[in-house]
Amino acid sequence: MLLLRHLRRRRGGFRAPPPCRDLRAAPFVDAKVKWVRDRGLDHAVEKEKHLRPLHALKNLLLNPSLEGAATSSASPSALIRFIRKYPSAFLEQAAAPTSEAFRRPQILPTPELIRIHEEEQLVYQSCRGETADRLLRLLMLTPCKRLSLSVIDRLRWDLGLPHDYARSLLPEYPDYFQIVGGGGRGSGSLDLELVCWNKELAVSSMERRAMKTGGYRKGDPLSFPMQFPRGFDLEKKVRRWVEDWQRLPYLSPYEDAGRCVNPASDLAEKWTVGVLHELLHLLVGKKAERDDLLLLGECVGLRPGFKRALVHHPGIFYQSNKIKAHTILLREGYKRDLLVEKHPLMG
Repeated sequence: MLLLRHLRRRRGGFRAPPPCRDLRAAPFVDAKVKWVRDRGLDHAVEKEKHLRPLHALKNLLLNPSLEGAATSSASPSALIRFIRKYPSAFLEQAAAPTSEAFRRPQILPTPELIRIHEEEQLVYQSCRGETADRLLRLLMLTPCKRLSLSVIDRLRWDLGLPHDYARSLLPEYPDYFQIVGGGGRGSGSLDLELVCWNKELAVSSMERRAMKTGGYRKGDPLSFPMQFPRGFDLEKKVRRWVEDWQRLPYLSPYEDAGRCVNPASDLAEKWTVGVLHELLHLLVGKKAERDDLLLLGECVGLRPGFKRALVHHPGIFYQSNKIKAHTILLREGYKRDLLVEKHPLMG
């Protein structure tokens, strides 16, 4: 009740939910949607294979306070082999004979790596307003308007957050966020909570695109952009279902429409796809590991089984199995293996 009063005070009161809409009771046609490899999107994933561990090692070297970095699970020999792949980033110096770390060389950043790190910090500073907006949108997608810091930490890379975002970013936006106790998940758990709803930001990427052409009204049908790899062909009945599904009204993911729509309807699936579409749009790389995206889906209140929507709509989402991981990519965000709109951090 306290949370309800809290949100009612900040958002100007709750409106009664609209009556349930029961459009198209059958959620999907009885047909199997095949998976076809997309070499361009696979390459978009594969070419970043070593980027995250390299970035983690860079942060560990240049931020000594970062203990327990992602490289800690690697054996010393594997770590040295990795470092030797990038002589332009890391300097390897033999340890002194009297050192306790005998046989373990000392690793130092090269001047080039230091320069890139400093450039990266400038990009974080120049993008902090846009980054705060994206993080606020993520909170507005959640039913309780709050998200565990442990979840945000897990998605920090995809959200383009600096490693010390809780100290360097959040305090600059007291009208956006506040850190509160996690409530029942242990004494040490913390959440990031929405302070004030922002109506201007509660507009999805689909709606912003439609507004550019003019004439769009809330609830109008909006068709998701679809792209298919060469050699892909939908069965005739699936294609007919998709065409009808695209003509259904578009429900904004920033509206809690999941509770007022028949969960067994095509309309519910369109809202689910809209939420997943918006989540991927909020990420700087327009992609995420499958488990992380599924975790986000649970956090924003999607019903169990929502992951089927990723399979039903191969023209919107693509699942890559490269680099021993399952990565979900938003097709419209890419042209072959390149981002259509590259975020400054992705440089």
